[in-house]
Amino acid sequence: MPRRMLLPVLFLLAAAPALAEGPKIALVAPQTGPFAMLGNQMRDGASLAAKKLGLELAMIEESCEPGSGPAIARQVQESGSKAAIGFLCSESLDGALPLLKDAGIPAVTLSVRWKGVMEDALKNGWPLFRMAPTTDDEAERLSEVILRDWSGKAFALIEDGTIHGRELTETIRNALEERGLKPVFTDTFRPGQEQQVALVRRLKKAGATHVFIGGDRTDVAIIARDALAEGTALTLMGGEAMNAADTPVPLADGVLAVTLPDYAALPAAQAVVAELKAAGIEPEGYVLPGHAAVTAVAEAAGAAGALSLPLAQALGEAHFDTVIGPIAFDEQHELTDNPYRLLEWRQGAFVAPPAPGQ
Repeated sequence: MPRRMLLPVLFLLAAAPALAEGPKIALVAPQTGPFAMLGNQMRDGASLAAKKLGLELAMIEESCEPGSGPAIARQVQESGSKAAIGFLCSESLDGALPLLKDAGIPAVTLSVRWKGVMEDALKNGWPLFRMAPTTDDEAERLSEVILRDWSGKAFALIEDGTIHGRELTETIRNALEERGLKPVFTDTFRPGQEQQVALVRRLKKAGATHVFIGGDRTDVAIIARDALAEGTALTLMGGEAMNAADTPVPLADGVLAVTLPDYAALPAAQAVVAELKAAGIEPEGYVLPGHAAVTAVAEAAGAAGALSLPLAQALGEAHFDTVIGPIAFDEQHELTDNPYRLLEWRQGAFVAPPAPGQ
């Protein structure tokens, strides 16, 4: 039996006594300053999971300042922690990872997406695992969706001229053209306008029926509103920027987005969501990922104890069932499953779109 399959099996057989002596886990997260709210979200979720598992958390302040990494690593080591989770900022990992490697302490970031930090970690053997999407995952999933659902459709690619909008749209365009799929229309529109009627008319003239928009939610909402007013039927889709406040222009039902799901709506999260709400905690932001990270480390510790493996190796080779769904890491220490999902705006929330034919 392959070890990646063996670890979960042995964990089920031997985890109970291992978890009874579970590891102390460091939570590296801002406790003060402008990012304290995000740090508190991590703490709320991680604390609930640790309490239920009988584990101790060591709270390590994360300032997100350049050069702060070595001090954080020393505090993690001095706390007696066997793993560290959190790490909102890349500055905290810079300088911390070499020291954590020397101490045999794996780090799990819930936030940092920068590709370079993982490239350096793999090159140097630093024990870093990423529970956040990479900078490539959004474009990869968008390209997959367009290839799957819009092949044979007259589609357009438009963007708002910002660095992110332009680079995202160009990456998608290149990926599609490599597979022989070309848009009928491309354009850069001016963002932040009160209306986009002229853009809608250009799309109609080009014969576009499906449009990817590399822009923010408000611009997409205005384009959707103006298309409806013009009687132009357009299927619109945006990226992660769509996951924002539904103001000042409400988003029309039927607009698509490739973004991260609402973890609080997942079936696996319902029991924990109820516990959090009963305690007056909204399960938003990093709350549920924080809970999931503690669960993964605890289960990996059980498997590591059963097989006499380093904790970092167990983290990299086992599968974990968590409140945000199954988690596993590939050989690059990234999530094996791209976390972005195709969602559709319906009655005030992004939900899974209906299956074809429904």
